[in-house]
Order: sequence, then C-alpha cells, then structure tokens
Amino acid sequence: MRPQKLFIGGAWVEPDHGHYEVIDPATEEAVGLAPEASRAQVHQAVAAAREAFAAWSRTRPEERAAVLDRAADLVRRDVEAHTALARAESGATTATARGMQVAVAAARFRRYARGALEPVEQPLAPQINTAGPMGSAGVFGAVAVRRPVGVVTCITSYNNPWANPAGKVAPALAAGNTVVVKPAPQDPLSVYRMAEALREAGAPPGTVNVVTGCAPEVGEAAVDSPDVDMVSFTGSTAVGQRIAQVCGRDMKRQLMELGGKGAALVFDDADVESAVRGIGTTFSFYSGQICTAPTRVLAQRGVHDQVVAGLAAYAGRLRIGDPADPATVVGPLISAAHRARVEAYVELGRKEGARLVVGGGRPAFDRGFYVAPALFAECTNDMRVVREEIFGPVVVVVPFDDDEEGVALANDSDYGLIDYVWSGDVARAFRVAGELRAGGVGVNTIGRNMEAPFGGFKRSGVGRDVGSYALHAYSELQAVVWPG
Repeated sequence: MRPQKLFIGGAWVEPDHGHYEVIDPATEEAVGLAPEASRAQVHQAVAAAREAFAAWSRTRPEERAAVLDRAADLVRRDVEAHTALARAESGATTATARGMQVAVAAARFRRYARGALEPVEQPLAPQINTAGPMGSAGVFGAVAVRRPVGVVTCITSYNNPWANPAGKVAPALAAGNTVVVKPAPQDPLSVYRMAEALREAGAPPGTVNVVTGCAPEVGEAAVDSPDVDMVSFTGSTAVGQRIAQVCGRDMKRQLMELGGKGAALVFDDADVESAVRGIGTTFSFYSGQICTAPTRVLAQRGVHDQVVAGLAAYAGRLRIGDPADPATVVGPLISAAHRARVEAYVELGRKEGARLVVGGGRPAFDRGFYVAPALFAECTNDMRVVREEIFGPVVVVVPFDDDEEGVALANDSDYGLIDYVWSGDVARAFRVAGELRAGGVGVNTIGRNMEAPFGGFKRSGVGRDVGSYALHAYSELQAVVWPG
C-alpha cells in the first residue's frame, strides 16, 4: 500500500505529520494511506496558488478551456479505476460511484471548458448625467466585467469525492482562479487522482493544490490564510458557521452549500406511486447521505396511510450489501462514528413517540457500517428527528390537512435547500412551490436540471452555483465607466 503524498505547487510532497488510514466502509479494511499535512504545508499550498494566480488569470479563455477538456478526457479514460477507488473509500455502490461520481465529475470539467468561453462582459445602457464632479452634463458608458476572485479554498464533502470537488474546481479554474482543495478526511484519495488528471491535462504548477488531514488545523489553515480570497464549502451547517466567522473577519468571499431537511409535500391528488419512488431514493442513494434527500415527508391525510404503506414496502424490497455487488442497492454509511450517529437518531425517534414502521437496525453482516433503511410515522413537527438533519437512510412522515398547513409545516424548518411537491394539479403544485422557502423545488420529481441555480435559503447555505451561476459565484464584478 503506497502512501499518498500531498500535491503542492505541481509537486508531490511528503506530509509533515505522516499518514492515516482511509477505511473501506463495507469491509472496515484500509483502502490506502492519506497524508496528514501540517499547518505550514497548507500555507505553502496557498502560497503556491497565489504565485500561480497572476499568470493563470491572464491566460486566454481558450487555453483554460483546453485544460478542462483534456481533464474530462483523462477522467473518462480511467473511469474503471476511479470507480473502484471511489466505491472503496466512500461505500457508494458501483453504479453510483461510476454514474453519479466519476461520470458527473468528467461532465463538469466538460461543462466548464465551455464555461471558460462564456462572455465575461455585460454592456450597460449609456446614462446621461445632468451634472457631476466634472461640471457639465455628459453621457457615460459602462460595462460590468466578471474578474476572477483570486485564490479559492475548496473544502469538499465526503458523500461525493468526485462530483463535489469537480463542481468547485472546474468553474473556479474556468473563471481564472487558482485553487487549494481540502477534501473530507474520510475519502480523500479520489481527489488526488483528480489533481493528477488536471496536472496531466496541462494545468500549470500551483494552479491546483490538494492538502489533506484529519486534524482540524488543516481545514483551519486553508480558511484563515491571508492569501485566501474565497472559501467554497460543502458540509454541515455547524462547520459552515465556523468558517463564515473566520471569513467575515477578513471579508473573504463565501460559497456555502450546507445542511438540508428536504420537505416532500404529497397532496391528496398526487400520483402516490411516483411520490414513493422519489422519496424512496433517500433509503438507497448513498444510504441517505445526501443533503438534497426528501427526508421529511408531509402527507395530506387523504393519502397519508397509502404513503406510509408504500414507503415501508419500498424499503423492504431494497437489497442491502456489498457495494461491489451489482445487485446491491443500499451500501454502508461512511464510518462507524456516523453509523452510531444515525442509530442514535433512530433511538431518539422512538423515545420522542414516533412509530418505527420498518428498519433502523444493523443487518446481520460480519463487517461494514450498515443501517437498514428506517421509516418513522406518527411524527410531529416538533420532534428532533423531524427537525434535524440525520444524513442517513431515515425518512419521517408528518400528516397535514390542507394546503396552508402543509406549506406552514414545510417552512417551519431551519433549513431550506430543496423541497418537493407531488400533486396532480400542476397549477396547485407551482403555486405551492412559490410559497416554499427553499433554494429549489422539485415538482413531481426529484430530478435536477444541471443548469439551474443550486443553493439554499436560511441555514442551508449562502450563494448559488451550478451552470453559469457557478461562474458568477467564482467571480467578482468590476464596473468600467467612461465618458461618451
């Protein structure tokens, strides 16, 4: 097992603090050895990014596009090896690792190769000023220009070690920034493979840097360095709040994609079978470790029992097991610690008076961090299992009477990332969507349009990315004005 090195300034660097084991959540065996950077090494990575910024930000958009295009080709070239590694370190099933992690990463590099070529200037209508500091009236032209922010720290989540980093790195590079990536400690090895693809694709030294570690000081150094201009973070709201405090002291730009407790409103005129299929993905897709999951089901009383019965049957049909087995639908949670957290919430739900309809226990496996998909009914909106993000295969169901109550329950949450509406009346569905305090709303679907803005209201985040919105997120606007 060859120990991984840090990637700083285009070179592979031995870590100051040795290595730690990356554990396969399905086998509990070591996948590899990840480097533990020192605070000084993180600051070296930021310094390398700062040094590279001047040249990279002045490159022609076509050059940046070519690097990203080649990176997409290289990721696709090695898709099977990347899939195997992502599956081993994250616990995702083979289908998820290949299709939703590695393939999405390649697609994002390709998308932002095009994004590098998008116009950065927006001409504004001339304005007639009747008087001003120069005395007489005049006509003034203006243009708004997107400029790169500078050095961007990208702190990524464990639930998608390919797509999440690519969704930050690709638009940041396309806009002319340089980056320091600090992956989640649970599954960082895939991000080093991404860095290698970018190096091979021609990204200049220092343009992309990767530092890792379990110690809090690694992430802290990547945020508090005075050479960092922006922090892009995906993770828990609690950690996001701490990062925001540090960024606020130096007025650093922030992009925060934080927690979620997605409400799924199922109205009495809904296609219940479709709703059950959509909501049921919480049980299966990466074992519920996804912030956009519809974990909080609000079912109108006319279909409440049908929804509960449908979800219970759905959960019971899912095959739990080895992610490498093509028949597996539900894999393990990321770690023993996270399994304990999810199990604690299952027990809490019982104590709060919710009825555990199905699941919540450990399957009879010899190893692996598994929890069977759990469904709670007879819930109320004041229960912690209803209000707090569990980040596991746990769904709660709360009944409601009319549209007004359903909307009020949905909005009675600290979170507002993505909510969902199922109704056979399209006008009703869109009216309700307009009343929801969420960054996104799925109407009769859990699918996403990858050009639509992505981000949250309330404690679910700050800012928007995806599509062209990401290019704006990693840019600063400059106004250039001249006399006509």
